[in-house]
Amino acid sequence: MSYEMTVGLNVVDAAVYAEYRAGMTPILEAYGGGFRYDFEVARTLRNEEGREINRVFVLSFPDREAKERFFTDAAYLVVRERLFVSSVAAVTLIAEYERA
Repeated sequence: MSYEMTVGLNVVDAAVYAEYRAGMTPILEAYGGGFRYDFEVARTLRNEEGREINRVFVLSFPDREAKERFFTDAAYLVVRERLFVSSVAAVTLIAEYERA
């Protein structure tokens, strides 16, 4: 069993976002997490929240608790504040679920 999130982003600075991904990936992996899928999206046909999306990915964790620990990790929060906030204009949580 794993816990997954499907997320859409509106990345507005690809270079800074790439730095964010490089900085957060070792922290993510320390919690047993990883990216199962990762897409750059050219066009969004339907979005009930009305936010632009140009990046979609699936994050996987061993369980929900590992996800919670990752997103509250002090080192992750520093990387997020320094790089994510300026490079991403919008976040759309598409789904969270347990996967058998």
